[in-house]
Amino acid sequence: MPESKRVAIFGATSTIAQSIARRYAAQGARLALIARDSTKLEALAEGLGPAVRFVRAQDFTHSEQADDCVRAAFDALGGCDVALIAHGLLGDQLRSERELSVALEIAQVNYTSVVALLIPIANRMAAQQRGQIAVLSTVAAERGRPRNYTYAAAKAALNTYLQGLRSRLYRDNVSVHTLKLGPTDTPMSAEHPKNALFATPDQVARGVLSALAHGTEEAFVPRYWRPIMFVVRNLPEAIFQRLPALSGR
Repeated sequence: MPESKRVAIFGATSTIAQSIARRYAAQGARLALIARDSTKLEALAEGLGPAVRFVRAQDFTHSEQADDCVRAAFDALGGCDVALIAHGLLGDQLRSERELSVALEIAQVNYTSVVALLIPIANRMAAQQRGQIAVLSTVAAERGRPRNYTYAAAKAALNTYLQGLRSRLYRDNVSVHTLKLGPTDTPMSAEHPKNALFATPDQVARGVLSALAHGTEEAFVPRYWRPIMFVVRNLPEAIFQRLPALSGR
């Protein structure tokens, strides 16, 4: 009988991460759950039962604690097969254009705090010569748009970092997966008008696990975002700026 998969989820209380955790638990995986909100974290762990082997409340902006956080999670699981980073912050775009502190917070949560986790995760997986690193990113990073370009820029920087990390870890038998999520009906998008392109958290969770199972290095989730973003990414500026749906607020 194959050993159960060891999965560490950072940002485990996001709506999408919770759906992913439930799917892994149903598959018999052993889970380490790390997130900022201790109340939500305890409720999630209680609901998942014996699948959970490690729980830690952690504010990821305290980057100096990242190495210890990763070490504790890996040690509790006896190693790690899948490390998923799922935290993020959309932030207030308009405020980020006026207040540097807001722009820096968005950059810290979406880029530097993720890199702080990726460094110890990558080093530990390279040492064990196996594993998958998965990071939830966004289709917004494909092109800067006025409505969310501070957030998009931080995610675009993260995507570039992941490309380099992927090639670095290739010979160590460690795969790196960038999951580019389209708009999803979660609390983070609660104030955004919904349309037919919005996915559900469970739909996204299925897509993420499918991408990992198939070894897809850069996956659009759901898949229909790949052709859409190909067009958006390659539109000439002169056309792009004349389309309110793309260049409007």
